[in-house]
Amino acid sequence: QVQLAESGGGLVQAGGSLRLSCAASVRTFSAYTIAWFCQAPGKERAFVAAISRSGMSQYATDYADSAKGRFTISRDNAKNTMYLQMYSLKPEDTAVYSCAANVPRIYDPSKLRDSNQYDYWGQGTQVTVSS
Repeated sequence: QVQLAESGGGLVQAGGSLRLSCAASVRTFSAYTIAWFCQAPGKERAFVAAISRSGMSQYATDYADSAKGRFTISRDNAKNTMYLQMYSLKPEDTAVYSCAANVPRIYDPSKLRDSNQYDYWGQGTQVTVSS
């Protein structure tokens, strides 16, 4: 089974930054759609960002409204790793952040935010933002 491992979480003050990483044990990482989700205590899991191949040598990204302008998702296919760079962190960003991946049959941007579309999940990394 595909293995995903997150790292980079921690405690940071409001306005600070963190970079989360997700390492994947796969053979064809470039073909995978990868995403970040978060889950705060007492709340449902929520979409944060995703990056997916949208065409030949092209990738498309999508962000939750709360993440736009503050977070950046990226991938290094040579290293089988994806990242979430987080700036201007707010206390409400506090949550467990998990990476997810799947191999879509075709590119469908309408499904990037649907957690049910992802077959593989990491264990998560804790992000805590103090005020």
